[in-house]
Amino acid sequence: MKKNHLILSLVVLAALVVLGIYAHQRYPFDWHEFLSQFRLAQWRRIGIATGSIYLAYVFRSVRWAFLLRNNKRVPLLSLLGTQVMGFTAVALIGRVADPVRPYLVSKKTALPLSNQIAVYVVERLLDFGTMALIFSLALFVLSSGAMPHAEAAKQSGHWGPLAALVHRFPAISEIVTRFGGLILTLLGALFLVAVRMAGEAVATFFEGALGLVSKRLGQASGHKIRAFRAGLDAVRSFSDFSKVAGLSLGMWGLIAFAYLETCLAFSTSDQLASMNLPKSIVLMMISGGASIFQLPVIGWFTQIGVVAAVLSTGFNVGKEAATACAATILLVTFLSIIPVGLVWAQFEQVSLRKIAHESEEASEEAEEQLEAEPAQAAETPDWGG
Repeated sequence: MKKNHLILSLVVLAALVVLGIYAHQRYPFDWHEFLSQFRLAQWRRIGIATGSIYLAYVFRSVRWAFLLRNNKRVPLLSLLGTQVMGFTAVALIGRVADPVRPYLVSKKTALPLSNQIAVYVVERLLDFGTMALIFSLALFVLSSGAMPHAEAAKQSGHWGPLAALVHRFPAISEIVTRFGGLILTLLGALFLVAVRMAGEAVATFFEGALGLVSKRLGQASGHKIRAFRAGLDAVRSFSDFSKVAGLSLGMWGLIAFAYLETCLAFSTSDQLASMNLPKSIVLMMISGGASIFQLPVIGWFTQIGVVAAVLSTGFNVGKEAATACAATILLVTFLSIIPVGLVWAQFEQVSLRKIAHESEEASEEAEEQLEAEPAQAAETPDWGG
């Protein structure tokens, strides 16, 4: 696996070098202007953005503690170190280090790793659901305000089919732009409710339906749905859901605010100086999508390139200002935790590289164990709190 990661990293690096040379020849880049963007930036705003990101880690720690309450009650801030060190490992090593957080929580709380993987699953579901809701509301605001729906669609990623829909069917495209995200979010919520109420039945249905196409695909989907069901068992009442949902909204609100403050810091660019919260949420979603397949170090530059391209083509920001802003966004939202995480790891006497290797092996065994366990009878949630 390490060899495959190395080969992939080298291929991506070579592609980036070739693209960089081509882009420099085709579109000249003013390095002096690029550096002046940092010199003229409002670093107070960047500091506020960084503080918001740090506070978001506190929200994340408290949320994980709430998700453990039905198995073991722990102090709300006791898991902060596991989150900080876990995201530091991801920033330095790549997405392969994702299992570090559940592994560290398992060691700290003496709970089974399979239990923490289930909590990690529901945490990811909460993140995706919250981001989808915020993104949908942002698109709704953009398309309902002064910005026409075609422009909102353009700024939401330049997706080819959506652009074609805008030109051919303007009435339908307006409905899709304004309400499509909200509809998809609602359908996703209904699916999760179905999994929570009747997870085994839903898993069996998808195993049979997708099994007609591929038996392996059907089995994999059934295993994933059962894992979702095990994770959702951490949310047993409406009170539990309200708390974790509120923490999720607060956390992603802080992250969106960090994006906004970082963009506003580059006030020499009229487009960045006029950035608003809905636009920064769209940018946050695109940046988050670019970080899903995070490679060590190389992924930093791919993420900067994607965000800079969106700022330049979608928001009409100059190349130099767009690149400076994209690099600062990466620094604030993703890399700023590294110094804190490294210090925390030294204090806890944790080797991040060693723990990443151990967590990867242990999580594979735990997932196999989780999939092999017979499905438990679904408990009826107490939505009355």
